[in-house]
Amino acid sequence: MGLISGLKDSLARVRESLFTEEEQQKRIGIYGPPNAGKTTLANRIARDWTGDAVGPESHVPHETRRARRKENVEIERNGSSVNIDIVDTPGVTTKVDYEEFMEFDDFDKDEAVRRSREATEGVAEAMHWLREDVDGVIYVLDSSEDPFTQVNTMLIGIIESRDLPVLIFANKIDLDESSVKRIEDAFPQHETVPLSALEGENMDEVYDKIADYFG
Repeated sequence: MGLISGLKDSLARVRESLFTEEEQQKRIGIYGPPNAGKTTLANRIARDWTGDAVGPESHVPHETRRARRKENVEIERNGSSVNIDIVDTPGVTTKVDYEEFMEFDDFDKDEAVRRSREATEGVAEAMHWLREDVDGVIYVLDSSEDPFTQVNTMLIGIIESRDLPVLIFANKIDLDESSVKRIEDAFPQHETVPLSALEGENMDEVYDKIADYFG
């Protein structure tokens, strides 16, 4: 009986350990409109802490048309660490028009139509992740663009309704047209962190905030 009791206790400890580890492993969704730099940021984070990229980057809108997940990204800050899964989601928009893709010389109409269909499906997938499968959100905005849009207001509202922790990243501060204050004024209820994912500017603060919000 002693041996059986000991085995039961060992199994219980293993289950408890696995459950605790699963609880600590948080899925952080990277959201925002198309071409805000979400995949560039996801790749920057993944490369810095794992050495691997999440997905291809492109100036073409809706390059990310399926959610991509990078697991076990362990970020160490100030003597502590946070272990997260990064979910790079497709850009959310109210309309995907195949003619958008026709502006690029490499795409004929068939390719443009295919991409627009996949991008539309990607928006639906991104919304599913947001409503069901993420524990926190990094919301990426292009600081050279006007943040007062229907999509941004809608998504921030959904995030707030789910009571998810959210960080707003004002990306592309390397551009002359950048205005971090415009984003801060648009969403004063949330902290805004300026950065350039492309150039790697202000990434120390980015990692400090990720560890603080999602740890």
